[in-house]
Amino acid sequence: MNIKQGSTTFLKVVIFLIGIAVLALCIFWLPGLAIREPKTHPGDYSLYPLLGYAYGCCITFSVALYQAFKLLTYIEMNNAFSELSLKSLKVIKKCGLTTIFFIVLGIVTLKVIAKVTGDDPAGPISLSLMGILATSIITAIVDVLQKLLKNILDTKPEND
Repeated sequence: MNIKQGSTTFLKVVIFLIGIAVLALCIFWLPGLAIREPKTHPGDYSLYPLLGYAYGCCITFSVALYQAFKLLTYIEMNNAFSELSLKSLKVIKKCGLTTIFFIVLGIVTLKVIAKVTGDDPAGPISLSLMGILATSIITAIVDVLQKLLKNILDTKPEND
C-alpha cells in the first residue's frame, strides 16, 4: 500500500465515521426530540420547522459526504483530473450552499419564535452563525478547487 492509497483510505474511514454519526443523529436524537417536546409543551408546534431544517441539513451533508467519498475513490484510481471529479465538486458546492440556506431559514425561524415567546435566541443563533462560517469556508475551498480543475481540464489536449 503506497502513501497516497493509505491517505485516501484513512480519509474514507473518517468520512464513513462522520456519516455514521449523522445517521445516528437522524435516526435516534432528532426523532426522540420530536417525541419528547410535544409531551412537555403541548400545543407548541414551533419545533417542527426547526426539525425540518435539521433534517434538510443532515440530508445535504450526507450527500456531500458521499460525493467526497466518490472523489477520494477517483483519486485512488488516478482519475483525479476528470469530469467525474469536477461533477463531484459541483455537487459538494451545491450541498454547501443548500446547507447554508437551511441554517439561515433556521435563524429566521428562531428569531420569529423568540419574538413571540420573548426568549433570548442569542446562543442558538451564534452557533448557527459559526456553522454558516464553517460551511462557507469549505464551500469557498471547493469552489476554488472546482475552478482550478475546470481550468486544467479546459487546457488539457483532447488526445490524452
